[in-house]
Amino acid sequence: MSLAIASNRRRRKIVFGALTVLLHLMVLDWFVGQLGKPREWTARRAPAVEAALVMRPAPPAPAPPQTPPPQPALAPPPLPELPPEPVEVAQSEPALEAAGGDAASAASSAAASAEQPGGQAGGQPDGQASGQGGAAIAAAGVQSTQAASPAQPPAEPAAKPEPEARRYKVDLPPGADILMDVARTDANGTKWSGDALLSWTLGPTSYKVRVEAGIAIVFAHVNLLTLTSEGAVGDEGFMPDLMTEKRRGRSLTATHFNRKDGKLTFSASQASYPLVWGAQDKASVPLQLTAIARGDPQQLSGNIDILVGEDRDASVFSFKVLGQEQIDTAMGKIATWHLTRPPKPGSYNSRLDLWLAPDYGWYPVQIRNLEASGAVTTQTVNKIVVKNSGS
Repeated sequence: MSLAIASNRRRRKIVFGALTVLLHLMVLDWFVGQLGKPREWTARRAPAVEAALVMRPAPPAPAPPQTPPPQPALAPPPLPELPPEPVEVAQSEPALEAAGGDAASAASSAAASAEQPGGQAGGQPDGQASGQGGAAIAAAGVQSTQAASPAQPPAEPAAKPEPEARRYKVDLPPGADILMDVARTDANGTKWSGDALLSWTLGPTSYKVRVEAGIAIVFAHVNLLTLTSEGAVGDEGFMPDLMTEKRRGRSLTATHFNRKDGKLTFSASQASYPLVWGAQDKASVPLQLTAIARGDPQQLSGNIDILVGEDRDASVFSFKVLGQEQIDTAMGKIATWHLTRPPKPGSYNSRLDLWLAPDYGWYPVQIRNLEASGAVTTQTVNKIVVKNSGS
């Protein structure tokens, strides 16, 4: 009985083993078959794709751009004829502002100089310049038929005459002594006090002016500046012949108004200027402004330009009225007209202010000088003594 049972078990094991092996073979065969299928699909599809690529019709080639038919060439429009180019004559600087050297020749050269069309400048005598200026204007309108001829140098334009200095109606103030208090503040803040004197005498044909200024130190008075001016009087007002200037610690200098030669010269320099109508010196210029205001106050409108000779040079002082003011003085409040000469680059760096009093014969009752350094000197009237006329 036991042998039969054992024999059955062995058969079952053999059958089970055979089935297991068969099942593994079937799975393996299926798996191998699945692995081969993608390769066959790929190999099978590749010719179809390639055939599709080969069979796809090529896109049509783009049509070549159509070239527009050539247009007939148009002749350029004729250029308009340009009017003759005007000849520009340079405006000469006033001879009053000549700086250094022989100003008489410099002024005549500046008056005759003119800007040329090609950027050149030159000057000729009046007759020659006038003729050449007319030739230049005529040459500017020549037609192009003469273009082949050699280029001619630009002709000299006519020189404009030198402008005349502004002339004023004057009424000379009678001689007087004006005593003034001086207050000075240096650039560093140091303050000084002193006194000044503006004195002049007036005769039928001549005048003399004296200006003194000094400061008080403890119980002493130190004179710092003395100016003198003398000359003739006439339609121009004060007409200086000679001014002298003496500053403490410096030599005396002289400024000469050579009316015979028509020149303004200096002992302290080689500078020379043409002597123009109404020229003044530092001592006489406040009194000349007084004479202009007395002649007609309306003349104070606009700029009042006066050539002023100093110790070694000259420049045009350009004054204008700032307005009417009341100032405080030792004589009480005084109504004044305030005139100023602002700094002028290239000529002077200081500012000069004057206050003229209509109720006191338009005399200068206050003078202030503001230097480029910042120092300020103010002279204010404390007494006026009118003198009898006399030379």
